[in-house]
Amino acid sequence: MCELYAATAAHLRRYLTRLSPGRPEDAEDLLQETMLRAWRRVDDLPTGVDDCRRWMFTVARNVAIDAVRNRKARPVEVYGDLPGTAAVPDETTRLLDRHVLGDTLARLTEAQRAVLVSLYWTDRSVAETAVSLGIREGTVRSRSHYALRTVRDMLSSVDPG
Repeated sequence: MCELYAATAAHLRRYLTRLSPGRPEDAEDLLQETMLRAWRRVDDLPTGVDDCRRWMFTVARNVAIDAVRNRKARPVEVYGDLPGTAAVPDETTRLLDRHVLGDTLARLTEAQRAVLVSLYWTDRSVAETAVSLGIREGTVRSRSHYALRTVRDMLSSVDPG
């Protein structure tokens, strides 16, 4: 195993680093898992140097694929406060938010406000909004885009954070 590690570790590390871009610590973990699998099957390793090297790269690729599949199967890890421990906004904050949002919506044109209310308040699709307002879907998308940009600009001037 020592000879196998000495002969293949540097090449495998570079290969695994390319398979996990920007995360050298992941490449190191994958290399360790590859070596562990080789150690478990040390009696079954190919005899030739090239065959053994080819086998190790195949195992390394399979380990990398398994790692990607495992990451996709598990939920994303979130750091910070645990769910349910965040501060709940008090009534004053809610009232202030409603006032600012109401004032912001009042500054929009009637057409933009109607599109936003239909899309976000009544939870209609673009097609349903177009039918209910008697306009084209492209017009709904355009008005929604410009209305949201206007709202974003207005709200950022109120609270830059």
